[in-house]
Amino acid sequence: MFSHSVLLLTLVLLNSRLLISAATVVTCDGFVQHLSCDTGVISVQSATYGRTSSQICSFGRPQSQISNTWCSINVPVIYKRCDGLRTCGLNTQGLSTPDPCFGTYKYYTTNYICIPAETSVTCHGGYGYLKCKNGKIQINAANYGRTDKITCSHGRPSEQLQNTNCYSPNALSFVSKSCNGLENCEVYATHMIFTDPCFGTYKYLAISYFCLPHGIRDLVCEHKTSALTCGHGTVIHIHSANYGRTDSSTCSTGRPPAQLAKTDCYSLNSHTTVASRCEGKRSCSILASNSVFSDPCFGTFKYLYISYSCVSKCKCYCT
Repeated sequence: MFSHSVLLLTLVLLNSRLLISAATVVTCDGFVQHLSCDTGVISVQSATYGRTSSQICSFGRPQSQISNTWCSINVPVIYKRCDGLRTCGLNTQGLSTPDPCFGTYKYYTTNYICIPAETSVTCHGGYGYLKCKNGKIQINAANYGRTDKITCSHGRPSEQLQNTNCYSPNALSFVSKSCNGLENCEVYATHMIFTDPCFGTYKYLAISYFCLPHGIRDLVCEHKTSALTCGHGTVIHIHSANYGRTDSSTCSTGRPPAQLAKTDCYSLNSHTTVASRCEGKRSCSILASNSVFSDPCFGTFKYLYISYSCVSKCKCYCT
């Protein structure tokens, strides 16, 4: 079997009528991995490359290529390419380097959830309009570039559509700074604002975002502990979280400029880590430190930002 996906868990949150599905996709090395969401957008929770079972992707392989089951490394490029998209196809040939176990036939294991989010796609030269009728904008993912050959392709020559591995490094940071916390936001899709990641390719600006209800915000500086609490009969629901730095003023007292200069610092596991400790609980605490989260920007003094609300206890049905 070359590639298969397994639906692990579906949660129906009755109080918000929100459907969140979780799935695991296993893809043998050299084949195409497909992630998709019927509703919402992809949020990769973990992505690894290696071998932890002698049975998976073993058909026709000699014993010497499947006996090492202590082989696994993280693949952050899968987060980068798939987060915020409704569908994502990845050719795994040469996707991960270095080789974690030479001589072993490996496979990719990606765990992801489909989260409810608004989406906006704007072709180069146009304006993207983000709007929340109730609540405020929180950017989930943003890219100025090209990840497929179909989007914004009408009337364009083929050579301008071929590069589908095109990502602007400053898109998420710029859109987040421009739009987070607002009810309406306008963003110009142009290389004059975003770094041009692939000269000669016709690009577009793709954004996914949440409309956060007017909830509670909590922020603590690095090495401090964030304590979240809800009243009787309610539990914590995490909207967003980031361990890193997105401005130069927060948690800056007594810090040298070199520790405050990087303002596009996002830890990819922030939301997953906070939600795993706090979601559905009346209270929780979490330390803002590199030992809890990955260090997204070495040498930068970071802080932990959490947006959450207190909701009525909900029933969850698992299938």
